[in-house]
Amino acid sequence: MDEKPSTRKVPEFCSLRYGLALIMHFSNFTVITQRVSLSIAIIAMVNSTQQPGLFNASTERPLAFTLNRSNRSTKEFNSGASVYEWSPETQGIIFSSISYGIILTLIPSGYLAGIFGAKQMLGAGLLISSLLTLFTPLAADFGVILVIVIRTVQGMAQGMAWTGQFTIWAKWAPPLERSKLTSIAGSGAAFGSFIILCVGGLISQTLGWPFIFYIFGSIGCVCCLLWFMVIYDDPMHHPCISVREKDHIVSSLPQQSSSPRRSVPIKAMVRCLPLWAIFTGFFSHFWLCTIIITYLPTYISSVLHVNIRDSGVLSSLPFIAASSCTILGGQLADFLLSRKLLRLITVRKLFSSLGLLLPSLCAVALPFVASSYTTTIILLILIPGTSNLCDSGFIINTLDVAPRYASFLMGISRGFGLIAGIISSTATGFLISQVGPVY
Repeated sequence: MDEKPSTRKVPEFCSLRYGLALIMHFSNFTVITQRVSLSIAIIAMVNSTQQPGLFNASTERPLAFTLNRSNRSTKEFNSGASVYEWSPETQGIIFSSISYGIILTLIPSGYLAGIFGAKQMLGAGLLISSLLTLFTPLAADFGVILVIVIRTVQGMAQGMAWTGQFTIWAKWAPPLERSKLTSIAGSGAAFGSFIILCVGGLISQTLGWPFIFYIFGSIGCVCCLLWFMVIYDDPMHHPCISVREKDHIVSSLPQQSSSPRRSVPIKAMVRCLPLWAIFTGFFSHFWLCTIIITYLPTYISSVLHVNIRDSGVLSSLPFIAASSCTILGGQLADFLLSRKLLRLITVRKLFSSLGLLLPSLCAVALPFVASSYTTTIILLILIPGTSNLCDSGFIINTLDVAPRYASFLMGISRGFGLIAGIISSTATGFLISQVGPVY
């Protein structure tokens, strides 16, 4: 917190650090499209209109029976693509399995990225996730158990790709540009959700649902090439950075030990109340976001009664708002800091509060406006948009509190978030299976 930002004017948007932000934007875009692909493909994979009583299947027989039967192909849907008997409860387990995988590698990968460097670890995670995405349609034909295994391993790979990014920003992002750089990189997740939800239904209807996985898995492989070519762990070793930009970044950051860290002050972290505030923020943020990302296409399809293509388009609108709000929030946060209008702690608290309170109020209001098509769409757009204001709040706060351990702390923080995601997606699937579809 005792950083001394450089006041020397250095170009921003034509600089290498902003180029790295764009590459990370693309990598986050890739990771989230591969994660959300199943959420929109499953509308075609599980054609519930042809399976009466499907929503109540899990209440009429044991879950093990449902899992054993769910690998049977029951009919053909477009382009020869199979349709499977997966109950909402089974779907909830499939959706949450990727969260189980992510949580297994979040903390270890965050720690190892601080020792061995983030470039190789993140690149490997991105490559593994992309290859498993390409394999998902084949796995579905072998049975739901293999799909769950594939999604779990894919989650482990994505856990490697998520946390190490803050190790890079701890060495690349000047304090007065942290919100802008991390928001540009982080907005790739919301933009990826927008793209996959916008075109996923169209791909499913025209080419068949397997091509959702083939296309975005291939994009991930291309992203891996860019990652290994452009990304470096710190500016001191990048061959293409200008001397002026290198001096600007290094002089603005606090002096950090060049030796790899082997020990972590766990006891001090446990007693640190600001860290617990960050962990609580992640839990609350991920609880709502996981439900929105996972079940938004199904919610729009069942509540608003639209087909798979229109459901994907409508589901994508909230995430273009989220991507825009992420970038604008980062710009506003750094503007308030650079003009010294608010203190750093005030800026973080402001954006954290807005990012948690506003989407929660919108979500609570949803059941009361279900009869209004327009109001429902507006609220669904506002939930992810306002939620992403957290990116300039507690999500980036580990870089302020402990930049040396940023990736490790981000791993723990996302671990709390993923626990919330596991509980919320599984519970939502269970509740839907008990209550039945909404018409």
